[in-house]
Amino acid sequence: MRIAIPMSGNCLEQHFGRCEKFVMVDVAPGTKDVGTVTETPAPEHQPGLLPPWLRDHDVTLVLAGGMGARARSLLQEASIEVITGAPSEDAATLVRRYLNGALTTIERTCDHVCNH
Repeated sequence: MRIAIPMSGNCLEQHFGRCEKFVMVDVAPGTKDVGTVTETPAPEHQPGLLPPWLRDHDVTLVLAGGMGARARSLLQEASIEVITGAPSEDAATLVRRYLNGALTTIERTCDHVCNH
């Protein structure tokens, strides 16, 4: 499984389409062992570009803060699972929370303060 987290600086970017980069984390599905972690600059923002771009990077899950309905729908059409409402934290913390079952989709207003 490959998890993508939209980041600005060292924190989750609450506006999915406006992130500086994506942290991509490879996780072994059976053992939940974290493998390779890479940072990839986000492409220039264009409506509808991110879902195929993420699919081309073999992403299967996006952990996000805020995301519009169209982006969520396009990601799901690309067979990418989406969890929204994640807090502004660093990528390692968010992945740990997800793997421990502590992240589920919730409606969340934007939170621009990084906790780390």
